[in-house]
Amino acid sequence: MNRYQKSALSVVISAILTSSVYATTESPNIEKISVSGVRQAFRGDVPLNEQPQSVEFISAETLNDAGVTTLSDIFDLTPSIAEQNDFGGLWESFAIRGLVGDENIPSGFLINGFSSGRSFSGVRDTSNIDYVEIMKGTGSALYGRSEPGGTINIITKKPKFEQQGYVKVTAGSWQSYRAEGDYTNAISEQLAFRVNGAVEDSESFRDYHESNKTVLTPSILWIISDNTKLNYELEYVDQSSTFDRGIVAIDGKIDALPIETFLGEPSDKPTEVNAISHQLTLEHQIGQWSLLTGFSYNDSEFLSESSDAELAPSRQVYFIDGVTLSRQHNQRDFQTNYMSARVEVSGSVEAAGLTHHLLIGADASKFDFDKHWYRYRPTLDDTSYAINMYNPVYGKTAPEGSLLFDSTEVQHSYGVYIQDQIDITEQWKIQVGGRYDWFDQRIDNHINLTQSEADQSTFSPRAGVVYAHSDDLQLYTSYSEGFRPNSGYDVNGDAFDPEETTSFEVGVKFNTHIVSGSLTVFSAEKSNMLSTDLQAGISRALGEVTSEGVELELHGDITDQTSFDLAYTYTDAKTAKDTVNTDWWVSLPKGSPLLNIPKHSANARLKRDLSDLIDSNSTIGMSVQYVGERLGEVIDPTYYLPSYTLVNLFANYHVNDDLSVQFVVNNVLDKTYYANSYSAIWTQPGEPVNYKVSLNYNF
Repeated sequence: MNRYQKSALSVVISAILTSSVYATTESPNIEKISVSGVRQAFRGDVPLNEQPQSVEFISAETLNDAGVTTLSDIFDLTPSIAEQNDFGGLWESFAIRGLVGDENIPSGFLINGFSSGRSFSGVRDTSNIDYVEIMKGTGSALYGRSEPGGTINIITKKPKFEQQGYVKVTAGSWQSYRAEGDYTNAISEQLAFRVNGAVEDSESFRDYHESNKTVLTPSILWIISDNTKLNYELEYVDQSSTFDRGIVAIDGKIDALPIETFLGEPSDKPTEVNAISHQLTLEHQIGQWSLLTGFSYNDSEFLSESSDAELAPSRQVYFIDGVTLSRQHNQRDFQTNYMSARVEVSGSVEAAGLTHHLLIGADASKFDFDKHWYRYRPTLDDTSYAINMYNPVYGKTAPEGSLLFDSTEVQHSYGVYIQDQIDITEQWKIQVGGRYDWFDQRIDNHINLTQSEADQSTFSPRAGVVYAHSDDLQLYTSYSEGFRPNSGYDVNGDAFDPEETTSFEVGVKFNTHIVSGSLTVFSAEKSNMLSTDLQAGISRALGEVTSEGVELELHGDITDQTSFDLAYTYTDAKTAKDTVNTDWWVSLPKGSPLLNIPKHSANARLKRDLSDLIDSNSTIGMSVQYVGERLGEVIDPTYYLPSYTLVNLFANYHVNDDLSVQFVVNNVLDKTYYANSYSAIWTQPGEPVNYKVSLNYNF
């Protein structure tokens, strides 16, 4: 798409913002507000280039080119996100702008504007993802309980009123096989449906690691009238995977063991995840005003058995002989239930000679978390379940564990929010808004028959200024505050105070004949951050942390056939004051770096359309990912995960209009790298060179 097509498309998308469109074709333009006529929450009628916020988009085209199949894979496509300890590869855990939430539960994200992620629903599949928004900076002033550094919003594929679909089969390294499909069509002039999903069975470069999953996501769109439509989506997930804590960096040497070495127990039952979710949204247009209301429900079950390296030095034989690894044995049963409802109105009014773009809403939610966990922990004198790291022999019977957690947690949250973006002149826009939240939390500890309760409220303001010099150049600045309730209780059985975050940024958005993109400078601070006390097996508040940095995004066309994308992030995330990390009971002086946060990270992508060379709509491309060195363990400030650069290749050859073949080769230079760690004993190696070959049939 050339720059003139992009400009015309921007005009069309801007019109969509203030009208009701029921069926549109997909667009790669970043202003994807109404892909199939379903308006997105928290957006209102203000174009994104006039909002005082940095938003990054990852399109369906980019996802397809990269051959990604999980949300965790998507993290590798942007330098804004840093991977965190992912609980043995069984959930998503991430930091945006250097700030991470509670590491003991999955990181939260939005699906079509509804909170998700924390419900232990496994690693999210990409089969029904249309595109992904990464909304940077604290978003609690609108979204409610969001992650401190930013909010990921996943937009799912919507029904269309014309037949479209595909079937895709993929085979790859380590006996990985996947079948994926998508089909949409009209039932009548008022009804359309869509069904997509995937079935996957794969092994891994890691010894004894296996996984399989089935995902099914049907949806239906009902156009009740010219001004009213109803959309329903269901998602069914069944996943099974080996729990894997990674390798041990022996004496701080990260390459002491081969990256395929498995230190768990192959006889452990795989972790099973079963989840079902529903979303129902209703949109009604009244002149220039839009009403958007909806309901979301998620029910999940997480059953896990694992043999993990013991982290506490007072229980770990490895620290004595350098060979024998003491292991825990864990049995977990997590059951969650999450319900939420939201109503929102948006539109424009004229008052005092000024145009006010108003967004007003309210929401409520209920989160239930039943936690049942048995754990065996060794002592230095007990090596009955230990393993030789250099020559592992499996098959040992795990000793009987004791009950670590048996609790029921219930959270009720309520919120109201309002935002007004005022057009002072054609160039100057001012945004003010805020959200008032109140929530109550009750935790029943069934082990000692105690109960803890919390009842709190908070106000989260946001404000910003935009100077639109022209349609191609906008400057902005913004300030926002946010919060997120913390799950669990402290050593005294009391519920934690919520995390609180403040964020400030200044940026410029531009779109020239040569390149488009943005440049942002940000600063953020977070308090009441949680960390795990490994001695007691519970959480504790770590203290305050800060993060400052710069983000750069560039997109453009080198020629009519060649396009490029480039993104770079500098992040300086550190402790804000002297504190104590209760994982290890070590002092952390002010300015200590945060775990798994690189200062420098970058992504580059080059894509070439081959239609001028061969009679086929085919493409080839290359992407490069750079991740700088990161602190790998707090107890040893010298243990860093080394930086790495990965080169990936992709190609898509169209045999005809309906049939295509895709090739993806990741880490083509076969670099050894380490994706994340919790300590030198729990370090996750990355994948060596690997490939995927896919056959895709469109109809």
